[in-house]
Amino acid sequence: MNFWKTFFAALLGCLAAMILNLILFFMFIGAMASAIGGGASETMPIVQANSILKIDLSQNIGERTQEGMSSDFNSLPFLNVPQSSLGIYDAIRAIEKAATDKNISMILITQKNGANGSFANLEELRNALLKFHESGKPIISYGINYSLGGYYIASVADKIFIHTDGMVSINGLGGNMMFYKDLLDKLGISFQLIRHGKFKSAAEQYIKNDISPENRQQNQEMLNSIWQSWAEQICKSRNLTLETLNNAIDNLQIGDAQSALALNLVDSVFTSEKYTGKICSLVGVEKEEDLKVVNLSTYAKSATLPYKGNVKVAVLYAEGEIGMTTGGISAVKFVQQIKKIRKDKTINAVVLRVNSPGGDAQAAELIREELQSLAAQLPVVCSFGEYAASGGYWISAQTKRIFSDATTLTGSIGVFSLALNYGKGLKEHLKINNVAIGTHKHSTMGSGIQPLSEEEMAYTQKFIEHIYDKFMGIVSDGRKMSIAQVDSIAQGRVWTGEQGVKVGIVDEIGGIEDAIKYAASLAADKEGVDAENLQYKVVEFPRVKTQFELFMEAFGNSSGEDTKLAKVLKTLNIDKEVQTTELEALITQIKNSNGIRAYARIPYTYKFNY
Repeated sequence: MNFWKTFFAALLGCLAAMILNLILFFMFIGAMASAIGGGASETMPIVQANSILKIDLSQNIGERTQEGMSSDFNSLPFLNVPQSSLGIYDAIRAIEKAATDKNISMILITQKNGANGSFANLEELRNALLKFHESGKPIISYGINYSLGGYYIASVADKIFIHTDGMVSINGLGGNMMFYKDLLDKLGISFQLIRHGKFKSAAEQYIKNDISPENRQQNQEMLNSIWQSWAEQICKSRNLTLETLNNAIDNLQIGDAQSALALNLVDSVFTSEKYTGKICSLVGVEKEEDLKVVNLSTYAKSATLPYKGNVKVAVLYAEGEIGMTTGGISAVKFVQQIKKIRKDKTINAVVLRVNSPGGDAQAAELIREELQSLAAQLPVVCSFGEYAASGGYWISAQTKRIFSDATTLTGSIGVFSLALNYGKGLKEHLKINNVAIGTHKHSTMGSGIQPLSEEEMAYTQKFIEHIYDKFMGIVSDGRKMSIAQVDSIAQGRVWTGEQGVKVGIVDEIGGIEDAIKYAASLAADKEGVDAENLQYKVVEFPRVKTQFELFMEAFGNSSGEDTKLAKVLKTLNIDKEVQTTELEALITQIKNSNGIRAYARIPYTYKFNY
């Protein structure tokens, strides 16, 4: 009897598993069919006369346009579905085209809870809207809740409207830094930091439980620089003094719609119905159904540059952490992209678009070497996005000209290495005792089980000094500075783009479009093309991932299991809300590096409140 019970229980279990797999399979097929079908039927947008170009700030403005997977995939419980994004260059081109498009009568900026984009991309978007003003067409903004970033964009508008129950949340610019030493002590994990640069605060949060004076100084000055840039632009557009704005923020005078109206931050307060009526009157229609609205992401599909041009500019996107074979910028793969551009005889100039906090110094050097070979063949210009720091600056320093947004985080010319020690944690928490055996005195150096000796620390410091000297030499050559000048602005210090112009590590403030136009002009000079007849075509590298590739990546990263570090924290009854992602990524990187490595990386992936 027990046998048959067991047999039927197992059979039912197998049937249940088969049914579940079939359900998931058909859900997958249905979602894929929907995605493919939707993509196949997509056509270029038809813009009717008297149309409104709508810029919804909840739309993610990223480095490149990337179509996310169909919303049908949200029904698949095991997938981490990537979100779609509109590339900043595509957004700029669309706004530029709208200025001369007779069918676009105005731009409408909308937001419910602020803007979705980095400092740098919001800056470039706002600059494009400023240029649109020259067309004489109006820009209107309407929001329910304005964040600082959202209001920064809205302030460019001719009129700013807010819902009667809306809020303007401008409290300044700030963020929080977490220091993990006390937690790591509890886990029995420690780090030994070897670095060059008094401002090179990368990994400081793992060896200290409070911020160093140098790190506080650089972060405070960096935040002040970004705030000054944004606040001055807001005040200029809204006819306010900087003193008035700062006092209102410090005294918490900005909040509901009426307070924003009193401070001249908005022009009118409307209910949803009255707002709709106002828009109708502005474009000369009687009711909402008669409004013709086209979204920016849709309109951008028709805003491509001419296929034919007498100059071709390649935009090479370097986005993410720099690693040898892994990371957002894999040196092995990225070098192949550079070689691909070199082999394409139709390309006349290159824009290196950098949005990277840095990473492995050795990987950055491999990329720089290949870029130098490319620069010997073609003009190479650099455009900085949100980050172009440390390793990101390493690969950029020798380009022909560097364009940066005012709010870009750059510099961080410094090097560090970390030795991970978790032997104490093994002993205390897992009761594992380690015994080191080797053929030589330092055979187990960098294994992570025991700390480095004084001799090994000195050896590693010498290695770091060598890499730092090489970094300074690269910057000295590229920026035409003496080594002493470079050293005075290096030391691992992070600068904004605006500060970077003053200290000489950036040539001029400008966005990706400025860099492309400059590269095209260099190519025109080289090819003997008259400036008045210049027409340029833009091609992008590497290619954008397909929806199927996105699906496979999401499917491959969909285990849903807790991270190893999260499991340890749970075991020790430590709050799971502790932000451990960056720490775990660092530990994994060090453990996989096969010994001591040098890192040229910005201290943190900054997350400011805006």
